[in-house]
Amino acid sequence: ERVKSAIPIATALKHSPQQIAFNEVIRQSIMADPAWREGNYYAYGQPEKGLSVARMIGHITFMSDQSMEEKFSRRLKNDKFSFGFDADFEVEGYLRYRGANFVKRFDANSYLYITKAMDYFDLSGDKLIPQGKVIPTRIMVISFKTDWLYPSHQSQEIVRLLKRRLVDTTYCELTSTYGHDAFLIEVEEQTTLIKHFLDKTYNGYLVAGNYGI
Repeated sequence: ERVKSAIPIATALKHSPQQIAFNEVIRQSIMADPAWREGNYYAYGQPEKGLSVARMIGHITFMSDQSMEEKFSRRLKNDKFSFGFDADFEVEGYLRYRGANFVKRFDANSYLYITKAMDYFDLSGDKLIPQGKVIPTRIMVISFKTDWLYPSHQSQEIVRLLKRRLVDTTYCELTSTYGHDAFLIEVEEQTTLIKHFLDKTYNGYLVAGNYGI
């Protein structure tokens, strides 16, 4: 009742089994590292190998097949196969780089608890807005066409629930090749949408433009 506007971006009412599954593989990769020590590693150093692999998995889910093709294709790092287990392909080297950098700035136990909290999160049914309750909040839901981690049908589920509760709701699906990463990359288009939405919400007018608001 105290919130005048809200803008959920590339999200869901609750995690699907697939989303939980990816998070479980992420957690298991950390806990399988002997350096994790059941979470008591602070006197010894991070479980770097497990945390690095966890980040590599997570990063894959943020990208689309198209964005990977555009960024890497099947290009080799050294123009020939090593016939070993070094990073032959550019995409392999990139994932290893991202994983190695992640361990320098993120805590493994924090990653475990954050992913578990995300899996427990559930606003489906009456949890978001109880049946019969009226709220004055205006809401704009944004999704991205190539986001397969939080696909558009999950955002549309949010919209349907809000409209059943008679909430003033706008939905925008943006075209992007970046997958879930789009919410971090497609800043200009999101800024335009959000500006127009907030202008109408707080100033009571709609700036010219076809934004579905």
